[in-house]
Amino acid sequence: MTGIEQTRRRAILDPRTAAERFRLTQEPAPPDLAPFLDGFWILHWNLAEPHRQRVLTHPVVHLTFTTGGQARITGVVTGTSTQEISGTGRAVGLRFRPGGFRPFLDAPVSTLTDRVLDAEEVFGTRARAVADAVAAEPGVPAALLLAAGLLRDVRPTPDPEIDTAARLVGVIGDDPAVLRTGHLAAIAGMSVRRLQRLFAQYVGVGPKWVIRRTRMQEAAARAAASPQNWSDLAAELGYADQAHFTRDFTACVGVSPAAYASSARGPNGS
Repeated sequence: MTGIEQTRRRAILDPRTAAERFRLTQEPAPPDLAPFLDGFWILHWNLAEPHRQRVLTHPVVHLTFTTGGQARITGVVTGTSTQEISGTGRAVGLRFRPGGFRPFLDAPVSTLTDRVLDAEEVFGTRARAVADAVAAEPGVPAALLLAAGLLRDVRPTPDPEIDTAARLVGVIGDDPAVLRTGHLAAIAGMSVRRLQRLFAQYVGVGPKWVIRRTRMQEAAARAAASPQNWSDLAAELGYADQAHFTRDFTACVGVSPAAYASSARGPNGS
């Protein structure tokens, strides 16, 4: 698994259980859509009982086509997202780059935050026909081609601000020392106010939120992988003490770090 795939999968909570319930694969974005699109994800499931999956989403917009012909746009989810799947089905998702959905929207991306829209609200009636075609197409490559066609119909104009926004979100993920908005603004060579406006327009949430969410994803991934010294981890993630870290983790994930670690690693701690 590549480093990029590992980063994407950090959004999935309780990964051990998730791996038993569904199969998730990734495909890269086609070159002509790469300025806007990070790539595709494809989910397959065949379940005897419904499964509810918790996710700590990344600061990106998703366009998802699911079994039954639904097509929905999901903005950045600031809380813990829970999705239920049941029976047998498939979802085809388009994962936009941070900032990459802005050219498709006549408004700041922050207007989508914590919202789910029918794709027709943004892409018009063409989205309905594409959703039906994707649902009817059994082959994944052909389904991805149909989904990508909806974006190509818009003929979006490349925007250099997308690259700026995506680069700065990447800096947060790549550099654990970036713990404050002011630090990121200095790296970007812009004022804090300008940085906050950029994130509202293109990312959908503020830089402080992205920093906190990225650190929580890191904490959850480590807790699920191996035993942790919570005090050391709190310090590494920029917290003044373990109590503040525990409070933030519990508010974000829904359970304490220790409880999450126990659940995610299973009864044998593996």
